[in-house]
Amino acid sequence: MRTTTLAAVRNLGILAHVDAGKTTLTERVLFATGATHRRGEVHNGTTVTDFDPQERDRGITIFSAAVSCTWDGHRVNLIDTPGHVDFSAEVDRALRVLDGAVAVFDGVAGVEPQSESVWRQADRYGVPRIAFVNKLDRAGADFDRAVESLRRRLGTVPLVVQLPIGAESAFTGVVDLVRMRAVTWDDDRREGEVPQELAAEALRRRRLLEEAVAELLPDVVEEFFETGLSERTLLRALREVTMRNLGTVVLAGSAYRNRGVEPLLDAVVAYLPSPVDVPPVRGTGGQERPPDPDAPFSALVFKVTTGGTGRLAFARVYSGTIHKGELVRVGDRDERVGRILRVQADRHTPVERAVAGDIVALVGLKSARTGTTLSAAAAPVSLEPPVAAEPVVSVAVEARTAADHARLTEALRHLVEEDPSLRVATDPGTGQTVLSGMGELHLEVAVRKASTDHRVEIAVGRPEVAYRETLGSGVTGFVHRHVKQDGGQGQFAHVVLDTEPLEDGFEFRSTVTGGRVPQEFVRAVEQGCRDALAEGPLGHPVTGLRVTLTDGSTHVKDSSEMAFRTAGRLGLREALRAGTMRLLEPIAEVTVTVPEEYVGGVLGDLASRRGRIVGSETRAGTTVVTASVPLAEMFGYVTRLRSRTQGRGTFTSRPAGYAAA
Repeated sequence: MRTTTLAAVRNLGILAHVDAGKTTLTERVLFATGATHRRGEVHNGTTVTDFDPQERDRGITIFSAAVSCTWDGHRVNLIDTPGHVDFSAEVDRALRVLDGAVAVFDGVAGVEPQSESVWRQADRYGVPRIAFVNKLDRAGADFDRAVESLRRRLGTVPLVVQLPIGAESAFTGVVDLVRMRAVTWDDDRREGEVPQELAAEALRRRRLLEEAVAELLPDVVEEFFETGLSERTLLRALREVTMRNLGTVVLAGSAYRNRGVEPLLDAVVAYLPSPVDVPPVRGTGGQERPPDPDAPFSALVFKVTTGGTGRLAFARVYSGTIHKGELVRVGDRDERVGRILRVQADRHTPVERAVAGDIVALVGLKSARTGTTLSAAAAPVSLEPPVAAEPVVSVAVEARTAADHARLTEALRHLVEEDPSLRVATDPGTGQTVLSGMGELHLEVAVRKASTDHRVEIAVGRPEVAYRETLGSGVTGFVHRHVKQDGGQGQFAHVVLDTEPLEDGFEFRSTVTGGRVPQEFVRAVEQGCRDALAEGPLGHPVTGLRVTLTDGSTHVKDSSEMAFRTAGRLGLREALRAGTMRLLEPIAEVTVTVPEEYVGGVLGDLASRRGRIVGSETRAGTTVVTASVPLAEMFGYVTRLRSRTQGRGTFTSRPAGYAAA
């Protein structure tokens, strides 16, 4: 199936803020590597990775899509990820299985809010990455300003390995500061000597690059001071810096104009890790699985879809080899792999086997879910799944006709299987079915997908946000006795609780002395208190609370863990009612970009939505306003903004925690 060795495989993702050019870059990569024979365009709906009808209608990436290509003898498995904040969970699931990433930045805007968010996600998983400053052909593009924003906002050390030739519409190529050669693009790529007018600047920047690398890697300092770093040493050093996440290699280009794509591919091969360069994957039980085709099989499912090909489980193979028709351990049961597919967005090629380092789709695994571990039946292992984000927006959904009710239930089940960041629950007060997700657009896309795929008409209620509540002032020495006698063995538990506000989260501690409450009962009280956090006096989940068990007593026969857990739950509920509670609402950090002449109206509108202006910056006739706004006030904002700015204003938002309502 493949002759590529593991050292010649690159599993990487494309990360960026919405509209920074990720999908266009992916298209140019596929074209440059010969995987496609025409350049797809986002505005024409002809791209390979944005194949879903909703993606083509909206002109944005919604679902992560996997493609493969080859470059310089290396297989590149690439995942194009969404840039909109509502779909950040898709990015998280992709990063969990990738070895490296290319972070794309707009040459005009530099680091944008979602750029920062996906960068922090990559930090959390320790994914090495390189940066590509895109759209340098646009008016207002400034490569140096974009690089400085990486340093200032992301806290990384930018290692600039290219010098742009020309600016804005005159941008024609780059000087490769590692090889000290000029690469330009007109109709074709051309390589030659560094232009005379840029020679001195190129030498200066090469020296700065060497100096930055020497500061990060002590073992090259001697060569740096004696002779300067050779091309070979610099390449090795840049690879080491990237793999250890000490700094970020920065390249320049314009994907739309097809400029800078080939050097970016060279950098992917030169600097990003292969599966053998990353540590062996570790199971939750401490077992290690090395990236070896002969090791026991292990893989992690990072995406599940249902379509014309049937139910597909997308998996990253970490170790071993799996053949079509083999039995694998799926969670706690064994299932047979019906088919193995090599994925090219929405096109699939059957293959006979998959080996360590592969990203493939598996058919026939009925119980596989996102985050499920697949392993050899004889050597089971459990890998850490991606963390599911908590939803922040909810809508009530119902079938328009009684005949559609069963289809709606099935549609919602499929939605949650495919996207774990969606939740479905029944409101105990109204009996309505409630769909919860990461944002207004997330829910809109999910409802439309359910309606289209399952041919069911869905009525949607007004969105609601996920409120929380916290303690305003606590109580001291609150006594609760749980006594129950119903004919059999009774229940007895006596607890004394102190409650006090905490900045965030929940903390439980015990100051009981003299064994008045045995340790196993203390743990039961803590569990009962955690049970009580699900719903506070105001009807919402509780956060920002510290509970201290200060005293208590037991009965020689009737005390049990169950009794103390019940006492903890009921006692904390009563203690919260005895104190004062504050309602918390989710806050969004909103970045609005508008022409200067509309700033006044936009600021007034944000103020009417209880927004707090954090800052503003004007450049090239455009003002960027940053504000903190309650999420409940942001519904329908896009329509309002367009009407106030004659369609010229845009905005992005991301969760910024909770604040008192």
